[in-house]
Amino acid sequence: MSNDGVNAGRRRFLVAATSVVGAAGAVGAAVPFVGSWFPSAKAKAAGAPVKVNIAKVEAGQQMVAEWRGQPVFIVRRTEEILGNLKKITGDLSDPESKASVQPAYVDPEVRSIKPEILILVGLCTHLGCSPTFRPEVAPADLGPKWVGGYFCPCHGSHYDLAGRVYKSQPAPLNLPVPPHSYESDEIIVIGVDQENA
Repeated sequence: MSNDGVNAGRRRFLVAATSVVGAAGAVGAAVPFVGSWFPSAKAKAAGAPVKVNIAKVEAGQQMVAEWRGQPVFIVRRTEEILGNLKKITGDLSDPESKASVQPAYVDPEVRSIKPEILILVGLCTHLGCSPTFRPEVAPADLGPKWVGGYFCPCHGSHYDLAGRVYKSQPAPLNLPVPPHSYESDEIIVIGVDQENA
């Protein structure tokens, strides 16, 4: 009878130990499974959508996000900036963005869903340099007709604040507009079309 007591204690110990090891194994197997639900850095670089909060972007200012390993320029345009876009239409190579890379739901002239928010892939269409944001009007180095825009330091291409390239520039096309949508007034999802949002 004393052996039955010892065996019952061993049995309880073995059942408890096996249960603990089994539970640890289940957690160990679940962690990578749950982790696979979130995109990796490699997946993000390959094109996974990126959410960007634009709440802190002041009027007339730019922020830079990253999507597919590329810089994405996000500018909050003012009424003055939008008004200046109309003044330079004759100086642009493709003012209506007919040859440009952009989603169909983007207005071809202001090149955005909401006129005040501009979203561009920040790579020059000439050789892929990143243009600098030059929002000032008529700076000495860019001349009296400059109403703000982007200047590519590599080969001198000029773009307006809709990403449209000026005539007679090394860059052949306007800056691309990536697919994007609005999750809210402050959250933009880059990489997801507005029509599919």
